[in-house]
Amino acid sequence: MWSVSFSQVPHLPEPVSEHYKELQSLSVAPNPERAWMDTIKYPPKEYGSSLLFVLVKPYYLSEKQIKIICDGVKVPANSSDQTRKELDYLLELQSRRTSQQKDRVEFLANIGYWPQINLLQSHDDFAQNLTDLFFEGREITGGWCTAKNFPHISRLLQGIMQDMRIMEFTVKYRFLRPRPYHLEPRLEPLARINSPSFASGHTLWAFLQAYIWSEIIPGKRNNFIALAEEIRRSREIMGIHYPSDNEASRQIAYKMLSNYFKNEKFKKDLTEAVKEWKAESKKFSQ
Repeated sequence: MWSVSFSQVPHLPEPVSEHYKELQSLSVAPNPERAWMDTIKYPPKEYGSSLLFVLVKPYYLSEKQIKIICDGVKVPANSSDQTRKELDYLLELQSRRTSQQKDRVEFLANIGYWPQINLLQSHDDFAQNLTDLFFEGREITGGWCTAKNFPHISRLLQGIMQDMRIMEFTVKYRFLRPRPYHLEPRLEPLARINSPSFASGHTLWAFLQAYIWSEIIPGKRNNFIALAEEIRRSREIMGIHYPSDNEASRQIAYKMLSNYFKNEKFKKDLTEAVKEWKAESKKFSQ
């Protein structure tokens, strides 16, 4: 039998870096000179079916943990100096956006696992959904990293992604932050999204999965974090997320991970995932 051990606490997250650190030094309080911006909320007419996720039961987390994490994040005021600087930053990214960047960020934008699709194997998107579930693993290790080859890892990832969607939309519909293009008419987003801006769902799953994969394959942690960083930056290049949306998601992902390590079911499933990786990956990576 394989002997598997991992720390009873997750690896520490990387520190805030680059423009996220600079932006966090600015005031998040309302600025009376831009008071009109604080009258804007995410338009209800643009809500999508994602609101239903606030009614779904979490998998590894408890409803209390979801609430505590949600209560622990704060969104900068629309009129704040930080938001204004963020909008200026997004305009700068837009002015330098290349066709190559556009192709890559739109490719990343189309990746996403949705728990409800996985309920029916007859669903047209069932196979693609499982392919997207393993996107980070496949990108870093190879095309053989699939749900079929690693069913224990698949079960673990499906559980965290159910929690992730619940967390994502609990936060989004708590704060109803308008998208950057609702506040800044000069922005030309590469997409319009039918859910509020804060916090970023793409960035949340990117970092949550990066953290989980890093527990399974610790030697690849830098690779997984770098991929998550690319995914979060892609949302800014597209003009659909403020940097503060993305940094909040990174922090939420780590808080979720920290709570997972208090859950016996999660630790059991993680142990099985690590055992499976050690036993099976050698068959494909040689």
